[in-house]
Amino acid sequence: MSASNTPVPLTAGKSQNLRGVAVIPGDKSVSHRALIFGAMAVGETVITGLLEGEDVLDTARAMKALGAKVTRDEDGTWRVNGVGTGGFREPDHVIDCGNSGTGCRLIMGTVATHPFSVTFTGDASLCSRPMGRILDPLSLFGTRSEGRSGGRLPLTLIGTDNPVPVTYKLPMASAQVKSAVLLAGLNAPGVTTVIEPEATRDHTERMLRGFGAAIEIHETDEGREISLEGQPELTSCAVTVPRDPSSAAFPVVAALITKGSEISIAGVSRNPTRDGLYHTLIEMGGDLTFTNEREEGGEPVADLLVRHSALHGVSVPADRAASMIDEYPILSVAAAFAEGDTVMNGVGELRVKESDRIAAMEAGLNANGVKTSSTPCTFTVTGHNGSGVPGGASVVAHLDHRIAMSFAVLGLAALRPVTVDDASPIATSFPDFQTLMCGLGARLS
Repeated sequence: MSASNTPVPLTAGKSQNLRGVAVIPGDKSVSHRALIFGAMAVGETVITGLLEGEDVLDTARAMKALGAKVTRDEDGTWRVNGVGTGGFREPDHVIDCGNSGTGCRLIMGTVATHPFSVTFTGDASLCSRPMGRILDPLSLFGTRSEGRSGGRLPLTLIGTDNPVPVTYKLPMASAQVKSAVLLAGLNAPGVTTVIEPEATRDHTERMLRGFGAAIEIHETDEGREISLEGQPELTSCAVTVPRDPSSAAFPVVAALITKGSEISIAGVSRNPTRDGLYHTLIEMGGDLTFTNEREEGGEPVADLLVRHSALHGVSVPADRAASMIDEYPILSVAAAFAEGDTVMNGVGELRVKESDRIAAMEAGLNANGVKTSSTPCTFTVTGHNGSGVPGGASVVAHLDHRIAMSFAVLGLAALRPVTVDDASPIATSFPDFQTLMCGLGARLS
């Protein structure tokens, strides 16, 4: 919700010929981690390209509360002077993570093996989300917690002064849980090991190496095994944050479904654990061209050219879900304009995001004349192809930034305008969304 608790409606009208260069904000996942690792390192970490959305700013405030010095230069460069592994102090106040599940869960892991207590809270959306999946593995280190039923915020995490290393096999594909366990293991003696049966985004592992941690990764019969030597002396470094592929997804799909469009995006992340949407859009017939592939800050990036395309439905395999879990809402918009059915498999994790994203997208698409069906773990969208999506409805975003942006994109190519009830949560991840889209020629008001 906006700072004034007043909803900010957003209406998108039929547009054509989206053109230009889309300057995408920095990757949210990398931005959170850069601040956290910088705060745990010795010396000054210099971060360029940091996403300055509310989610990441909440993490910056949390690192300050835990004792790190975090400053921003006038040119947008961020500097973090860390306290060293195990050097965090007990904060003087409650840590408010706003809307950010990623920030909250990573910070919980970070402080879990420190000998003090921290109370966490967030907005209405975050306080409704399950934290048990984090609290269960953290309890293996010796950490305790007290909070609302179901492990929901607000809750107090009671750290341990005698942490023990753990071996934990993920019961679900979750980079947040994996990262929380590894972060807790940083301040525990010995080797902490996480086993993930299905590979998830690997920003934490890449950044641990960049900051000097001793980490080994092996493929085993049980899955991907990540072992971390605890209590290292992390060393500060320079971090260049790539452009967020999840944020880029919105102008990309807008260009694909809006006639006469051609846009380019520089330096977007091509991390293979985040690339599932782009593989899917190409399979659907999307005209996407990647050039100038390179590495920045330990992450693969490339420039992207996107042109309007005739799309067709596909079946998205369940094993791709982890690499595009945040992109299914905008994929369902692309599917609404495709020929035939697009079937998304293995998407049960969408039920416990900022909202039940399957239910939210299904309700909004149905209201705008698009047929859908779902089960607990699948979501199917029947595309309109040449007949056009009717549009004309007002949809409820459920305080979810990705739902709000997805329906704004839908309205750009629908026959009648589409209104989102509250666009204020967009600021959590993409504060310049409306300005950027209007600069490309989108009709948003």
